[in-house]
Amino acid sequence: MKFINFGLYFSMTMSSNLYVRKKRWKIALAIIALIIICFSIYYTNYLVNHFAKQESKQIVMWADAVQNHAELMNYTETFFSEISTQERKRVELLALAYRSFLAASPDENTNIYLQIIQNNVSIPVVITDNKGNISLSVNLPPHQQGKTFFDDEMLKEYSIYPPIKIDLFGKTSWLYYNESLIYTELKDVLNDLFQFFIDDVTGNAVGAPVIIIDSSNNEVLSYGNLDPFKMMNKEYVREQLEIMRSQHKPIKVSYLNQKKAYIYYRSSDLLMQMKYYPYIQILVMTFFLIVAYLLFSYARRSEQNQVWAGMAKETAHQIGTPLSSLIGWIELLKLQETEFIGTAEMEKDIKRLETITERFSKIGSIPTLEDADIVEAVSETMNYLRHRFSDKFEFDIQLPQRSIILPLNKALFSWVLENLTKNAIDAMTDKGKLCVELIEDENNVIIDVSDTGKGMSRSMFKQVFNPGFTSKKRGWGLGLSLAKRIIENYHKGKIFVKSSVIGQGTTFRIVLNKK
Repeated sequence: MKFINFGLYFSMTMSSNLYVRKKRWKIALAIIALIIICFSIYYTNYLVNHFAKQESKQIVMWADAVQNHAELMNYTETFFSEISTQERKRVELLALAYRSFLAASPDENTNIYLQIIQNNVSIPVVITDNKGNISLSVNLPPHQQGKTFFDDEMLKEYSIYPPIKIDLFGKTSWLYYNESLIYTELKDVLNDLFQFFIDDVTGNAVGAPVIIIDSSNNEVLSYGNLDPFKMMNKEYVREQLEIMRSQHKPIKVSYLNQKKAYIYYRSSDLLMQMKYYPYIQILVMTFFLIVAYLLFSYARRSEQNQVWAGMAKETAHQIGTPLSSLIGWIELLKLQETEFIGTAEMEKDIKRLETITERFSKIGSIPTLEDADIVEAVSETMNYLRHRFSDKFEFDIQLPQRSIILPLNKALFSWVLENLTKNAIDAMTDKGKLCVELIEDENNVIIDVSDTGKGMSRSMFKQVFNPGFTSKKRGWGLGLSLAKRIIENYHKGKIFVKSSVIGQGTTFRIVLNKK
């Protein structure tokens, strides 16, 4: 007995080698795919880091250039402030010369004042009466030359210094003066230079987002490489400034009239996006692998379904021809004067063959489920099978004493019980006990088919349902695979190995929904 059990175990082990090799191939391919993915991610991450370092260097170089330019602008602003101070003193000296010249007594020597006034070739001077009529003008800019009336526009331009009141020959006149034309032109040039500096910073070639704000950190003076619509949102501006502060120290710059500004900047959007690229790559590859696996599994199942359907229909066709002849021979036997003693049993077997033919013909098409008594279906199938096996096998059928109606295809369901029974008998070899128990709960009907055979390891619980898996020397290993298809695909139920112990037996469980 031990030798026979060992032989069966060896046969089962050899027949399962196909699935062991298949599993090993899957593991090997998965490892190779994982290595390829890891190498791809590593190399991509290397390129991203290399690109990030290069761009960081460019931004650092740009920031250094901006810093140097800002220092130059600060020096220019300081230098211009000194010129402005000297210019103010020169203008005030000219104003003092005019006051002194106009207020001098007839006996006073005014040559020095007159010389200062005559040497003025750049400071604009305008003398008007009380009504604003211009009586004298010197060194006016082009847009003011030819004017005869001191209007509000000119008054605004000459408001930097207070006018000088002139009382001459009993009439009151006013002397207005302004900054020199050279100083004004220099200020315009420096304003254009500062604006050019701002535009160059905000429109930088390295693509760094930049925000320039005033010294109060409230007003945005300029910005670059940022969405104009988003910059209208103060919360967005605040978030960008926080990011920029966390990455780089702002650059301080001074410009005309002692005003100050701060230049904030950060890494480009491309660089920030590239940092997340490896993670996106992982997600994309994972999604691609899942989709590829699902498509492959669907194609494999479709191919299996086509093979099963073709084989089943061909089998039904092949069985049908001799079955028709057997039916004819049975009818001839019935016409004999002395009826053959085995005619009744032969009719049962022929009816069984018709049922089997019906089963095979339904594979590959969606069967019709009709309300039927599951208790009756189990009873009829097991009663037929118990007389087809040796008396050494004990059948224990435990069924409720009432009907249980549920959607069922009796021919296919009977096939499932037949496959489970034959597998159980094969597992018990010479003798044993087969127990079929039907119980129900609120939503399901549960059928347990137990044997006292050789059992199986837990690792084989799922493999036994794979097409081609068999522990016998003969057979195609399709019985349990078809049983799983019938229960799960057609009846929307479940079939699985509930328990199994080596040397003690196995229990298969079928779960069917009542609705």
